[in-house]
Amino acid sequence: MALEITDATFEETVLKSDKPVMVDFWAAWCGPCRMVGPIIDEISKEYEGKAVVGKVDVDSNQEFAAKYGVRNIPTVLVFQNGEVVGRQVGVAPKNAYADAIDALL
Repeated sequence: MALEITDATFEETVLKSDKPVMVDFWAAWCGPCRMVGPIIDEISKEYEGKAVVGKVDVDSNQEFAAKYGVRNIPTVLVFQNGEVVGRQVGVAPKNAYADAIDALL
């Protein structure tokens, strides 16, 4: 399972990570988010130890969604050294997410 990231843990988990980080901004009521969720969980297992993969529920954690201009969900952001280096809005095939991490490893 992907790591649950909150506004309280975002800085430590995402911005201070020494590994690439993929963050799925989602909400329980969002149909496309439910399609992306299992893909993100698979990516999380496959990249365990090599990258951090997590999810932010935008209904209860709005600070960083707003900070990074997440207006549509699902939005998946990829971070390297605390900076956004990739953005995928909407549903994409699994290889699109894997390729984004592979490019940083």
